[in-house]
Amino acid sequence: MNPPPLKAQEEAPPQPLGDFRPVDEWQVHLNALFYGLRGGRVRDYYQTMASGDYRLAHALAIEFYEAYRNKKDLPETLIIHEWGCGNGNLAACFLSHLKTLDTDGSLYRRVRYVLVDNNRETLQSALNHPDLQPHRERVAALQADVQELSGIKDKSVHWIHCNELWNDLPTKVMLRKEGEIAEEQMRPNLSDAKSKDFQDWFAFVEDFATKNMAKLKQQPPFLDEIIWEKDYQPVDWKRVPYRKTITEFLKPIEELVLVPVNLGSFATIKEAKRVLGTGGRFISFDAGTPEVETLASPDKPCYSLLGGQYSFIVNFALCEAVARHVGITDISIEQQREYVSRMLGKNVIALVDLLNTYPFPGRLKAWERDRLILRTLKVLSTAYRSPYHRKLDYVIPLDTPEPERTEMIALLRDLPPTGLPDIIAYLTEDEFLSVLPDLEALGFPREESQDLVRAAAGIRRDIDYFRFSLAT
Repeated sequence: MNPPPLKAQEEAPPQPLGDFRPVDEWQVHLNALFYGLRGGRVRDYYQTMASGDYRLAHALAIEFYEAYRNKKDLPETLIIHEWGCGNGNLAACFLSHLKTLDTDGSLYRRVRYVLVDNNRETLQSALNHPDLQPHRERVAALQADVQELSGIKDKSVHWIHCNELWNDLPTKVMLRKEGEIAEEQMRPNLSDAKSKDFQDWFAFVEDFATKNMAKLKQQPPFLDEIIWEKDYQPVDWKRVPYRKTITEFLKPIEELVLVPVNLGSFATIKEAKRVLGTGGRFISFDAGTPEVETLASPDKPCYSLLGGQYSFIVNFALCEAVARHVGITDISIEQQREYVSRMLGKNVIALVDLLNTYPFPGRLKAWERDRLILRTLKVLSTAYRSPYHRKLDYVIPLDTPEPERTEMIALLRDLPPTGLPDIIAYLTEDEFLSVLPDLEALGFPREESQDLVRAAAGIRRDIDYFRFSLAT
């Protein structure tokens, strides 16, 4: 008779990579590892409304042009900062459209556009964007932390914008617990099985702690394998600014409900107030919510994991409270989609919203979903006409069978360079409606698709993309 299996033979506990620390500290650590190990492949993990498409940049260019076109006694140089420059597409499309709007060149010639990022490789990649080359004499780069721009003089900047930067900056997660305010702390681990992939585990842990990129790049992939333990401890207020503002904000929220506290966003608001001159404007686009009711919900997501990197929602309501705390009174928050529609004078919808209406039958394989996306892009690209040439960066899954793989290669090859650059883009109502029969032939439900267009301007999600703007 065989003895029962011993508990010791069960899966061993995970192996710690570090100690419990506040979530924002591990976020900063993971961001450094993510960009150091995957900086050249960021778009494999997430894309933004500005990384391939042009309409958000054009909306910004129109707003800037309208703000300064009729101003008298303009300075010889108008300093524009882009904080967190991405791949350079936002800058390229902004400057190109501003030059088109400014027919006599009186405004464009004054512009000095400064790309600001703390990652040297990101800056260089942005500067190399092909459509930025015609504007290079107007463009400069600054490697710096936007939370503390000690090298920038007070009142020396006229305009600042950033896209999906705030969710990348240090964020604490707080809650009320037994009458006190606590914060989430985390500890990273790898499974015992995964830890055996490393020849020298202790050396790896040391390289992980010191962010030794040269050595970590030689190790097996691990970012997606990290297992996070969580704990909740009292906040160390000596290390957290705006205690009174944060405490007052949390008072009406029930105990044990997690709330994001975007410390990095607060720091950029304070810096924007310092470096902007009179009449200057700071604009931030990001995903989150300004609704306290949503923030008070225990079911809301506070963050997501993208390629091993934590990305937090933005608590716009608390950002506004902090902005008022530092003395800013001219503040506005609106849905990003509504802003783009208003500036362009056309009702727009997000392509990803359309894709979400498709009635996927059961569990699709990756290649089946990708084939549908490519077919959809082909249809939409007959109506969508970009003023820029972009090649769709799309990787066909290796497990795609024939003849479907050949079909997808042909679809990808035949997409026009002025068509949709990726699935993160804005479509106008006219573009969408002109190809509605072809979309219906692909399987998109006609009535639901029409409802999407009709309701686009009024769609309200618990978590959505917003424009946060302040003026000095």
